[in-house]
Amino acid sequence: MNELEIIRHRQIEGLSLFFDTVDYRTSHIHPEWELIWALDQPLSVTCGQNQWSIEQGQLALFSPNEPHEFHKLDGSCTFLCLQVSASVLPGMPRMTVDGSRPQAWFSERELRELKRCVAATMAAYLRQEGYYGLYCVGQSCLILHRLLSRLPTHVLTPEEIVSMDKRNARLKRLIRFVDENYMHKIRLADFAAAEGCSMSYLSRFIKNAMNQSFQSYVASVRFRCACRLMAEGNMGMLDVCMESGFSDYRYFSRAFRQAYGMTPEEYSRQARQIRQEAPADSRSLHSVEQFYSREESLNLLQLYLREFLPEIVEK
Repeated sequence: MNELEIIRHRQIEGLSLFFDTVDYRTSHIHPEWELIWALDQPLSVTCGQNQWSIEQGQLALFSPNEPHEFHKLDGSCTFLCLQVSASVLPGMPRMTVDGSRPQAWFSERELRELKRCVAATMAAYLRQEGYYGLYCVGQSCLILHRLLSRLPTHVLTPEEIVSMDKRNARLKRLIRFVDENYMHKIRLADFAAAEGCSMSYLSRFIKNAMNQSFQSYVASVRFRCACRLMAEGNMGMLDVCMESGFSDYRYFSRAFRQAYGMTPEEYSRQARQIRQEAPADSRSLHSVEQFYSREESLNLLQLYLREFLPEIVEK
């Protein structure tokens, strides 16, 4: 579940900046602070039982080890992402942000200055000029300090840290269990037996952690697998259905149309075109997203600076 493994131009230990165009990113956990800046479309976010949208141009901050999931709303959302690890934050206690949307706590002028700092850090990160690592780490720490000084936060007690670590470990095991078994008949009872828990307890746990039922999560994983296979274009529809864990094609086709507003055949035609335009290794197993090379990222940075911060675009 370490999403940093798929970032192709990470070069500073404990720090990553990148662009991502996402339709959907499955529920994931990572130990870094994560700041995202939605650039061209709104993005739906699910964190536990909370769900909200990040509008175009807005920022959102996610605490370390906070499970979250992204969905597009109107169209694929491109965002700039800054991830900062505890390894570059010496002495900082483990804590969470109670209000992850800076728009509610900063003025428009302050938000604009924050975005200037993020953009300048991204530019230095991509250009790699002299002592850029020192600059990027320093700026990232200042950005995080500015956010945490204003947003409502909560320092975790030792008991809360133990509870959070246990929860996240179980959630990771659940996600791995589904990843390894979704193509077959899969039962919550089997995972409950392996965990030594009752099904009623695990049902509540999954609802609280993922804001959906076990069967809904399994279905979403199967649909994402089907989408990936259709995008690759190497299988017939019946094989896609079976490989994704659906045993009945009529049910698969009906459920897919209900979920996506189109038939599998229509999706397949669209997805193959999109796939031709994106690197084959830019998507994770159950997510639909695209990452960018350094050169592509520099072009994107200039494009979005012209829209949001035209005064700092190089002439």
